[in-house]
Amino acid sequence: MKTQRMDQLIGAHPFFEHLSQAVSEIVSGCGENQVFEPGEYLAREGQAADHFFLLRSGRVSLEVSVPGKGALIVETIETGDVLGWSWLVERYRWVFDARAVEPVRAIALDGRCLREKLGHNPALANELYSRFVRVLADRLTGARMRLMDMYSAPDDTSSDVP
Repeated sequence: MKTQRMDQLIGAHPFFEHLSQAVSEIVSGCGENQVFEPGEYLAREGQAADHFFLLRSGRVSLEVSVPGKGALIVETIETGDVLGWSWLVERYRWVFDARAVEPVRAIALDGRCLREKLGHNPALANELYSRFVRVLADRLTGARMRLMDMYSAPDDTSSDVP
């Protein structure tokens, strides 16, 4: 069986669609394959955000701890998604827990390694920042829609009032 190189795996992931070979090779130097079993945490809120993950298979729940209620699932991400932007924001701390819902295969990309490369390569920085801005925009839009669903009152215009 032929083993794919890391740059090929990264280039095949939807997050890095249309990534140039040169950029893929730079990024791949910071990557490694990882496997997580159901219930295992990929990240914990407040801990150092030293990585982000390209999900190759599986599902991960993003959770916040609610005092007296336990974990509240904010979002579930799955195969083809990217997990983690906190490695880009100074303080570099996770803002959610990320827990495997089912077996997960992921490429973990080392945030420190990439931040160093971003500082020396403006084209790489532009490429990664523009891709993460889209992820953030999509996640914020999704959060807004979930909040609207949670807090919108049912439409009572069809009541029994004559």
